[in-house]
Amino acid sequence: MVGRITIVGLGPAGSELVTPQTLDAIRHSSRHFLRTRRHPAAEVVPGGVSFDSVYDRAENFADVYLEIAETLIGEAANEDLLYAVPGSPLVLERTVELLRQAAALLRVEIELLPAMSFLDVAWATLEVDPVEAGVRLVDGHGFATAAAGQTGPLLVAHCHASHVLSDIKLAVDEPPPSVLVLQRLGLPDEAVFEVDWADLDREVEADHLTSIYIPEMAEPVAAEFARFDELVRVLRERCPWDRDQTHSSLRRHLLEETHEALEALDARAGIEDSEVHDLLDDHLAEELGDLLYQIFFHARVGAERGAFTVADVVRGIHDKLVLRHPHVFGDVEADDSSTVLRNWEQIKAEEKGRDSAMDGIPPALPGLMLAMKVQTRAASAGFDWTGGPEVAFRDVEDELAEVRADPSEHEVGDLLFAAVQVARRLDHDPEAALRAAAQRFARRFGVVEQLAAEAGVDLTALDEAELTALWQTAKSQAH
Repeated sequence: MVGRITIVGLGPAGSELVTPQTLDAIRHSSRHFLRTRRHPAAEVVPGGVSFDSVYDRAENFADVYLEIAETLIGEAANEDLLYAVPGSPLVLERTVELLRQAAALLRVEIELLPAMSFLDVAWATLEVDPVEAGVRLVDGHGFATAAAGQTGPLLVAHCHASHVLSDIKLAVDEPPPSVLVLQRLGLPDEAVFEVDWADLDREVEADHLTSIYIPEMAEPVAAEFARFDELVRVLRERCPWDRDQTHSSLRRHLLEETHEALEALDARAGIEDSEVHDLLDDHLAEELGDLLYQIFFHARVGAERGAFTVADVVRGIHDKLVLRHPHVFGDVEADDSSTVLRNWEQIKAEEKGRDSAMDGIPPALPGLMLAMKVQTRAASAGFDWTGGPEVAFRDVEDELAEVRADPSEHEVGDLLFAAVQVARRLDHDPEAALRAAAQRFARRFGVVEQLAAEAGVDLTALDEAELTALWQTAKSQAH
């Protein structure tokens, strides 16, 4: 054997719950290591080398546990040692799992001494027989996947931070009304209290001795949504590229994925063939997934900064939609879309404290979208003319006459703005309409190039009548 590692547990609380066998092993060992000194019973291992500095510099827990295991294996090659962990070595202790796996491959002997875990204190506090009740123990870090599909009572450990509690909240579609929070069990400042599920990450000051008990999970954890959030977290921790990203560096990816989703939407327009439609639907679902990843990615970066989590994002938009739909969730009457939009803008103005209907319009919007937004805001504020599309047609004619008289950028801009009004009054999206027109032109021009190549002619050599005839042929072949 190269070396021997004796692994002991420090119990769930103070030194009075450390077993005599563990204390004896500590006394008879000359080399001591602790996973962390941030534990009430760490004092029983005087002079032990802790790995707290690894926690402080590592980017994620997976890296921490791996470095601890590798260090201990290397140290054991020189001389036998004792390794002390919080609680019991066999209850949710990832470093011990890694050491036991390594021992099977390397010439290292592992001795595990039994210890009291936080579970023993928790069952006594809850007055629950876990076998009879069928309680499932779940690690808070992996709640989304470990609890997927589970019902009944759950005891969730390692709830050491508010972002862990937020992730747990997010994972449950139909949560229980409340849960029990267990903190510092067995210590003088022990706390056991009930908290509403909605306030789990708001009212609980989580620490490394925090667990929660869910007496009854009536509905299984929402596996897909929660699993995806867990995947984003793992990628952020383990993928070098993901780790390097910031809100700023992700900006262009968010923009690209948005445009690709829009392209997938445009591709579906006007398609009647069911088989083609199914393929395009699959493509749209894929692009929406890529866009969703960007949203989750930004939320994960926000969670790491302590700013917000994806649960905050979801909760925020949920509450906003309820507030801005008083005709659905309140007693406001709205029988048509224009009334809904008018109410929406009024509520939004009150929320934001805006003095003008033009306040809050992003100036960086693409030109057509900006024009549409400005017109819609003005109309919602009551500044609009009656008469339907005819009003917009006359406006376009007037602006076109002004361009003929003064072909300046100013007048051309007014003409384009009037064209947006036509789209608005006909209930068309001007951005989508122009994009479709550009794509049609590109397709037809491709046919023009093909016809010219087949005829062996140079487009620049054709006169206007020949170009017109060629274009008409292309239009008939490429709709």
